[in-house]
Amino acid sequence: MSLMIETDVERGDFRQRECAQSPQRLIVATFNIRYAVGQRLISGGLLRRLGLRRPRRRSSLVARNICLAAQAFSAGRHLPCPEVIALQEADRGTKRAGGHHIAYELAQMLGMCYVHAAQGLPRETAPRPKQWYLDFEESIAVDDDGDTGVALLSRLPLLEVERIELPWFECAWRPRVALAAQILMEGTPAFIFCVHIDPHAAIENRLVQHEKILAEAEERAGSRPIIIMGDFNTLSRRACEETRDFLESRGYFSPQPTGTATWRSGPIRLHTDWIFVRGLRVVRWGVARSIGKISDHWPVWAEVEL
Repeated sequence: MSLMIETDVERGDFRQRECAQSPQRLIVATFNIRYAVGQRLISGGLLRRLGLRRPRRRSSLVARNICLAAQAFSAGRHLPCPEVIALQEADRGTKRAGGHHIAYELAQMLGMCYVHAAQGLPRETAPRPKQWYLDFEESIAVDDDGDTGVALLSRLPLLEVERIELPWFECAWRPRVALAAQILMEGTPAFIFCVHIDPHAAIENRLVQHEKILAEAEERAGSRPIIIMGDFNTLSRRACEETRDFLESRGYFSPQPTGTATWRSGPIRLHTDWIFVRGLRVVRWGVARSIGKISDHWPVWAEVEL
């Protein structure tokens, strides 16, 4: 195993067995793992406000959920075993994640390499209040030494990895970051982007963040294959439609019908997680809704080929 921490991207490699270095087909998956704390976003937030949470159990709870995620991504029962996984809300050493490093530990269990980009939360100022309907999430405290971020896990070499700072709005404590990397498919470079769009911003500002991703994709990939996947935080039908129209107008395609449920809380279902491709054919895809109680999101996966 090798580990390297740079100023902008952390890398590690737990691969011990060789796999096809340049496959024709590829299984990719995206999963907002919600720092592996479980699915109860709203009820969990209400319990915290009432002082009924059990922080001493947090570390064991998160450890168990990381193990469940590793089993889900390797057993082939809930979804085909992916070669590349995009993670969002992959905490590193936060109190809310029980001190765990989500990407590192999951990559270790899966025998994959990984890259992780922390958001880089500011410590010199307090965060502004959120919209009430987004205020159920457990925040990272100002004095917490940990951070959250996005990650890519892969059985294939990840080349030309780059952290991408996205435009943020209103609150410095809600910056957004994306990861870009290159893999080879039959010797052809394919470019993968892991994205986590801001739910607090207006739809127009979220599209500004998408525009930044597409500009980076054009600069890096040109006409070569591109996969953009992650949590787009499309919290309404209008947001889904405008986001799809925006990406389709730029030549991207998603096999997911608008309104596909990828997030839940009680009876509420939302389509927040997406996979878009350009220059690739989607052979099959799915949402792993049987994956369990790891997160309030479900993994979305797709098999793509040149």
